Amino acid sequence: MDSSSLKGLLEEHAQLEEQLADPSVHADQARARKLGRRYAELSPVVKTVRELDTAREDLETAKELAAEDAAFAAEAEEIAAKIPVLEAKLTELLLPRDPYDGSDVVMEIKSGEGGEESALFAGDLLRMYLRYAERHGWKAEVLDSVDSDLGGFKDVTVSIKSRSADVDGVWARLKFEGGVHRVQRVPATESQGRIHTSASGVLIYPEPEDVEVEIDPNDLRIDVYRSSGPGGQSVNTTDSAVRITHLPTGVVVSCQNEKSQIQNRARALQVLQARLQAIAEEEAAAKASDARRSQVRTVDRSERVRTYNFAENRIADHRVNYKAYNLDQVLDGDLDGVLNALITADREERLAAHAG
Repeated sequence: MDSSSLKGLLEEHAQLEEQLADPSVHADQARARKLGRRYAELSPVVKTVRELDTAREDLETAKELAAEDAAFAAEAEEIAAKIPVLEAKLTELLLPRDPYDGSDVVMEIKSGEGGEESALFAGDLLRMYLRYAERHGWKAEVLDSVDSDLGGFKDVTVSIKSRSADVDGVWARLKFEGGVHRVQRVPATESQGRIHTSASGVLIYPEPEDVEVEIDPNDLRIDVYRSSGPGGQSVNTTDSAVRITHLPTGVVVSCQNEKSQIQNRARALQVLQARLQAIAEEEAAAKASDARRSQVRTVDRSERVRTYNFAENRIADHRVNYKAYNLDQVLDGDLDGVLNALITADREERLAAHAG
């Protein structure tokens, strides 16, 4: 990035600092959150630029002093060694960011091959993500679910929200989770003790704060029905659950966990908005250059991304050749190991693309 662009970022950071100091800005929580996130995004850049400027000035001073006193030569070498490290850090900070990294997410977990065993595994995945959200202090809310006979889920939709305006929000951590998750274990339905393989699918998309996809009300079919609990029992005497079908795409979104039909309808529309946004971006990515297809995050939702082997207590992510033998801990929400491996691989790929 050239010096004029860097100067522009420094000026933007100063303007944001001034705006955030204005109490009137915080009357609009959505605007304050957006400004705060951008300020937090630019702050490490500004800090590194200042450290780099200081190091360069100190190096010049140390060189001048070393010409008069050899004792300063070692100090000059020490300062000189810091400069490439800071330059590399600045390069990484200036890489194009995923615009949704600070976003909350909507996640869908669907049972796939394997019948009841797949539905039970979908329930295991849901618990894993709920525990992970709990560890990070996020708010997770099940919006809709279709239960299976043995206590699993045929389909479940969950919203996961951060409680703060962090630069790296829920999407930054969980965006690589989409795809087919395969399980290898002895199912509860198996009497012979044989290991079976089944799979569940995970769809995840950011929940955008700003509406970018126009939804024509004439393109929607809205059905209402009674909310149901485990085993299909009615938990509501009124038709408060809402199912919205977007006719042009066939996308169906349901919500039954809010208290009223109006609330369920509003929440379902938000989820539909996020789904349509994700579809639009996937279509755009598919039409873009082939370079995007090599990235860790793929638009192919049918890709087998991970295997959970219970007999060996092993988890393996096939995209980055990650393997660990702590499956029991992972299913209890300790996902940081595999997620960090995916995030590191993505960062290294973006750095390599930048260098190329």
